Amino acid sequence: MLGHVLDGAAPGPVLGPVRLPTAAAEVADRLITAIAIGEYLPGDRLPAERELARILHVGRSTVREAVGRLLAVGIVDIRRGRQGGAYVRETWTSASAEAVRRTLLPRWAELEQLFDLRCLVEGMVARVAAQRRSDEDAARIRAALDRFAAARTPQEKHAADIAFHQTIVGSTRNPQIVRLSRDLLTQVSLGFPVEPYDSDPAVYERALAEHTALCEAITAGDEQRAGEIAQGHFVISNEAVREVLARGLGTTVSRRPGC
Repeated sequence: MLGHVLDGAAPGPVLGPVRLPTAAAEVADRLITAIAIGEYLPGDRLPAERELARILHVGRSTVREAVGRLLAVGIVDIRRGRQGGAYVRETWTSASAEAVRRTLLPRWAELEQLFDLRCLVEGMVARVAAQRRSDEDAARIRAALDRFAAARTPQEKHAADIAFHQTIVGSTRNPQIVRLSRDLLTQVSLGFPVEPYDSDPAVYERALAEHTALCEAITAGDEQRAGEIAQGHFVISNEAVREVLARGLGTTVSRRPGC
């Protein structure tokens, strides 16, 4: 079944605002899926109720009900006090597979198109960064790479990964490119502007090697090389989503060499 889904399912709905009247159920499914693909890791606090309502274009009561569903199935804990909120407890429970299928299957054809588009756009971003980066930009990119290399916990690695790519996008010196990159990330990530993250140590080592090569190409002003590396690098996020869908379907999918 996964082969059929990955190679040509019927087009799904646009990744727009949550659809009523089952908004709480859909928000819960999106949150469960976002956690499953590594947008939020165990120990992470989910965005505040007000922020989730803004991101997903729903009311706070809808978010409150959705988070209550995650609490009921053991995916989050609720903490009180100054640092209170909903904290991720597990990335996968008995409820995850069904939520992943409901969230990803109807959208799969569009997601594959977005994966392809994002690889192409991020290749363009890297080429422009290599062309326009200043000495200060180059120093910031190297510093961001050093933070990623020094990161130890999954949360540190995830945050450093996001910061590294944001530094590169900022080096294009074009707010429209920054917005385009963020918008594509948000669509690929089911409405949440957070990069999926695979905490497998082998994936981290691959990302570190590719980050290093990308940093070297951009700081050297090698536009072609930077574009090639970036275009291939963002396959990592695509693979994370494919593998979560495969798990939801009870099958496996091999990692692809390209977009």
